[in-house]
Amino acid sequence: MARSEQLHNRAKKVMPGGVNSPVRFYEPYPFFAVSARGSKLVTADHKTLTDYCMGYGAIFLGHGYPSVIEAARSQMEKGTLYCTPTEKEIKLAEMISKLVPCAEMVRTVNTGSEATMNAIRLARAFTKKKDVIKFDGGYHGAHDYVLVKAGSGAASLPGSEGVLEESAAHTRVVPYNDPSALERAIEKNQDSACVIIEPVLANIGLVLPDKNYLSEVRKVTQQNDVVLIFDEVVTGFRLALGGAGEFFGIKPDLATFAKALGNGFPVGAIAGKKEIMQQLAPAGRVYQASTFAGNPVSVSAAIATLETLVEAKDAVYPQAARACDSIVEGIKEELEDVGGVDCTINSIGSMYQLFFTAEKVRDEASARKADAAIFRKMFDELLKRNVFIPPSQFETCFVSYAHDEEDVDRTVEAYGDAFKKIKGQK
Repeated sequence: MARSEQLHNRAKKVMPGGVNSPVRFYEPYPFFAVSARGSKLVTADHKTLTDYCMGYGAIFLGHGYPSVIEAARSQMEKGTLYCTPTEKEIKLAEMISKLVPCAEMVRTVNTGSEATMNAIRLARAFTKKKDVIKFDGGYHGAHDYVLVKAGSGAASLPGSEGVLEESAAHTRVVPYNDPSALERAIEKNQDSACVIIEPVLANIGLVLPDKNYLSEVRKVTQQNDVVLIFDEVVTGFRLALGGAGEFFGIKPDLATFAKALGNGFPVGAIAGKKEIMQQLAPAGRVYQASTFAGNPVSVSAAIATLETLVEAKDAVYPQAARACDSIVEGIKEELEDVGGVDCTINSIGSMYQLFFTAEKVRDEASARKADAAIFRKMFDELLKRNVFIPPSQFETCFVSYAHDEEDVDRTVEAYGDAFKKIKGQK
């Protein structure tokens, strides 16, 4: 019996489903990791995998990036938790304010879910309205406000039990890449406090905004005095130093960050207009608090991450994007060579995803038309060839600064072998 199977059997006795997050599970059992460095993961079964999950987007510089690890290690020697303010918290907020176009003020938190939950609370307090508008397949964390027609692991469930109907009743869902649908939803409901959107959907697979779509979203929300929240938990600091706001030239009212902010350390942030952010206690009457917010270890790691990205931006972003482009082009060539496999590939920057469908994938509905069963076969075949991608069709593959030409070549070859195997099984 494989070591990972043994560990999963043991885990199931004390952990629901044997995992601490549902996206980590797949049949018959997930592999267990023991270490990671650069672009590689090492499993409990002594296999070295090229990683394209990369902490579901959190690891942009690569696993164990030296400057980030050293910053965290140095802080740990001084203490791990003070529950008093530190100068480093100011420095991190100043850095985010300088990099992110909308960030007049910043509140540091621990996770993306915490960031989006409190951004929505802020919007409701600021507008004195109740309703939230989100997009089909958009994922903004596992809290009641937004766990309606959500992406990521929730995409495999018709709906989560335990979510209050009263909460869900205040959440409106509209299709992505359809500005007229958003406009109609706002016009019909004068109690809309905010629109929360992943600028690039990354939790229903990877879905890109149509040309001018985000500009239309910004225009509609401004005309109707609705707070626009960019959920940049995935895109923040990965698409560009200033996130999707900088990349697309759109300035939301609020933006939320996590993942790549700490390159693997648990840290997140809410950033936005001063007049909205000042609603947060103790300056205002919107209560948000956390013992671990501004944790000095995570803050140190985040500062080191941003400093690295600023100093090496002319190398990091082009290199990760080139590696991603090379993988995508290589996959397309392999598909042409194999023939007879309908597949669409979406990519942007250092992110990509395959959909086994002949149609263009531009929203949740078209993403769901893709053949998830074939995708799962591809996942299995890639894993046999020591390439690890997220196991769900409704996730995104992430390339890091650590992925090199050898990784790219081996990955493309693994996809080609997987396609041949899949075609042979038809």
